[in-house]
Amino acid sequence: MSHHYEGDDLIVRKIRVGNKENNTYLLECPATHEALLVDACYEADKIMAGAEGAKVVGIVQTHGHYDHVDALVELKEKLGVPVYAHPAEDYPVPIDVELADGDTISFGKDHEVVVLHTPGHTPGGVCLLIGEHLVSGDTLFPGGPGNTWGDSKLFDQIIASVETKLFTLPDDTRVYPGHGDDTTIGTERPHLDEWKDRRW
Repeated sequence: MSHHYEGDDLIVRKIRVGNKENNTYLLECPATHEALLVDACYEADKIMAGAEGAKVVGIVQTHGHYDHVDALVELKEKLGVPVYAHPAEDYPVPIDVELADGDTISFGKDHEVVVLHTPGHTPGGVCLLIGEHLVSGDTLFPGGPGNTWGDSKLFDQIIASVETKLFTLPDDTRVYPGHGDDTTIGTERPHLDEWKDRRW
């Protein structure tokens, strides 16, 4: 299998599903092959096939929008693992582990994901940081923050999340968004004022 990223520190698998270019990610420890599955978007069978060979030990949700949870009930049943999510949102299955800003999720051999609470797109949106890798959910994309539907208050909130939680990270931090292609913090940071001016 061709991995999206493969290093001595981490394996990242990117599984594109559905008709909205949704990305489900697998964060995998190379030593033990224990992995966290991030966002049970669509097409449970395709996600299961993409996770073949890994030992999934948890499902982590970046947020609760329907296009990120469509396969959650089926994957929870098939994998029998805990679901991690921020409690500010509703999910189609019970949350086993409630997440808060600064929490860590351990897996594999000395692997640890740091939870960054980044509200704006949704109240309970989170990003996941592991080393130089950031799964940004729908908080940050190439070209700007996630959708806030013209709501000025939500836009200010997501900009604050991006500016204080994400743009403090090193330039070479790889960004894996909830839809579409990857980017880096260094690519996006110079455009912050432009986003503020355009208000989306």
